[in-house]
This record gives sequence, structure tokens and C-alpha cells, in this order.
Amino acid sequence: MDFLLSGVAACGACLFTNPLEVVKTRMQLQGELRAPGTYTRHYRNVFHAFYTIGRVDGLVALQKGLLPALLYQFGMNGIRLGSYAVVDSSGYIRTPDGRISPLRSTLAGALAGVLGAITSSPIYLVKTHIQAQSATEIAVGHQYQHQGMLHALVMIHKEHGWMGLWRGAISAVPRVMVGSATQLSTFSSSKEFIGQLGIFPKDSWLVALSAGMTSSFAVAISMTPFDVASTRLYNQPVGPQGQGLMYKGLFDCLAKIVRKEGFFGIYKGLGASYFRIGPHTILSLLFWDQLRKVYARWTQER
Repeated sequence: MDFLLSGVAACGACLFTNPLEVVKTRMQLQGELRAPGTYTRHYRNVFHAFYTIGRVDGLVALQKGLLPALLYQFGMNGIRLGSYAVVDSSGYIRTPDGRISPLRSTLAGALAGVLGAITSSPIYLVKTHIQAQSATEIAVGHQYQHQGMLHALVMIHKEHGWMGLWRGAISAVPRVMVGSATQLSTFSSSKEFIGQLGIFPKDSWLVALSAGMTSSFAVAISMTPFDVASTRLYNQPVGPQGQGLMYKGLFDCLAKIVRKEGFFGIYKGLGASYFRIGPHTILSLLFWDQLRKVYARWTQER
């Protein structure tokens, strides 16, 4: 049940944050391997990106890739948060006196993230391709011509086999591992700390909301470089043997970005990342926490 509740919570958050994911993806691909000032900036900031996409591609385009995004969130976070909840319920992440162990919490979050990332990588691949697709006048990055999620999965498998569906997965592992470890450890520790302060009533949803807000800042800073690299690796054009034509792997991608675009290239779209990661972290953790409480009360009353 922990896995189902976690997946539902993540999908609820995704409905609100998917437009921010579209904007983030476009901004991370903008000016790929180009020095600052040598390319046209179609998206100047988060708000301008919203306006530009809505004006050129239409308002519906802001929800591009919603189906694979929902499936990805349900699969990845269902496994990630569900696994962490099982470990939490077993008492592993707590010390003998019942307090949260930062080291154990971080390790459990990282391992749960790896499991979720590898399992759901094909859906993330398709989601990235579809969200990057746009009208020629505002196109950034490589443009795939998928007609939908199922069409994309079939075509990728047809051209590159089963392993082609997991192309880029190696970059998703450190991305989600770092993000998951940071998110779950800071959320658990912040929730415990805020609860002890007594600012809000015991078991109030405001405790989880405040902890989620604290966690989102840490996640955005730690995860963005890996997120930028992951977007580039998933979206790059592919050769006949399934090899990437622009990047050989995660470290090659990060090195090329820093060399061509400067250090802050790996933080490209940071604002969009926070506006997406922030609400998604807050909403998904809040929904997750509240659903677990509702389910726990329901099982006790039976």
C-alpha cells in the first residue's frame, strides 16, 4: 500500500507542476554547447518561457508530455517513496532513542532513488523528447518527431532495441540518487525538528508543508547540475548503433557544458528548476505524508 499511496501522491503533484517541467526542459536545452551571447535566447526567464510557449505552441503545449510524466511519477516515486516508507516503518533510519539518523536517512533515500530511476528510465526518456518538441521558431535542442508516448516507445525499440529504451539511464541514477537522498533526509529531519518546536499542532499538515518547503531549497541546489546533464543526455541525437552523438556519458556531458557554456551552464534553468522542484517537492511530500496518515487511521479503525 505504501507504493500505491506514494505513486498517487506524486501524480497529484505532477498535475500542477508539469508545465514547469516543460519550461525547465526547454531552458536546459537552450544554447546547448554554445558560448553565452552566441545564440538566440527564446526563453529569457521562467515567466517569459511560459508566455513564449503559450503564444507560439499554444496553451495546451504547457502540458506536453503529461501522460508519460504521470506514469513516470507514479512509477519512479511510487517505488522511491514506497521503498523509503517501508524502510522508515521498519525503524532502520532511526536511532535507538527514536530520533532520525541523518546518515541512515540519506543512505535509504539514495538507494530508493536509484531503484526508482532505473525502473522508470524509459518513460523519462520519452517524456523529455516530447516536452522538447516545439515549433521551429522557438525550438531548442534536438527535435524528435514523436506522435505520442506509445509511438515513441515503439519507434525507439524498433530502431535501437530494448537497451535503447534505457539510453541515458546512467545519468538518471546520480540525478535521482542525489535528489532523493537530499529530499528525503532533509524532509525527515526538518519534519522532526519543526514538530519539536511546537509551532503547529501535533500531526498538523503544516508541519509537513514547512518541512517540504525546507527540503525543496536543498534539492534544487544539489540536483540541478545532474538534471541539466540528464536532460541533455536523454535528448541528444543517436547514431545507428544507439550511441549518443554529442555526449559519451555523464562526466563528458558536464565537462563539455562547463567548457563551452561556462560553470553556470550546469545551473542553466535553475529558476525554472526551483519553480518546478519546489512545488513538486512540497506537494508530493505533503500528499504522501497526509495519505499515509489517512491510511494509518483507516487501518486502526477497522
